[in-house]
Amino acid sequence: MIFITAKFKVRPEHADRWPEIAADFTTASRSEPGCLWFHWSRSIEDPAEYVLVEAFRDDEAGAAHVQSEHFRTAQQTLPPHLAETPRIVNTTIPQDDWSLLGEFTVPRQE
Repeated sequence: MIFITAKFKVRPEHADRWPEIAADFTTASRSEPGCLWFHWSRSIEDPAEYVLVEAFRDDEAGAAHVQSEHFRTAQQTLPPHLAETPRIVNTTIPQDDWSLLGEFTVPRQE
């Protein structure tokens, strides 16, 4: 899968509304057939920073995402709300879902 994490530094005056501002892009991205997940989190240290964690099935699904109409629209509508260019980590990993974090194993509850 293609695993992507991106940090979006939002202009402070738009930070509280960012989920609403990015809602159309988020909904459309989540509905793509090759999208495994697409989740936003707000930083607890910096309320103007949002982290996007997303994954796509393979290179073809990732390419379809960046070539989609909603991606092109987001390239126009999201930057005016940002304080700087987002930063990204993008890698391919040989799995198709989340792995268990063994260091924090939760005993089976009955």
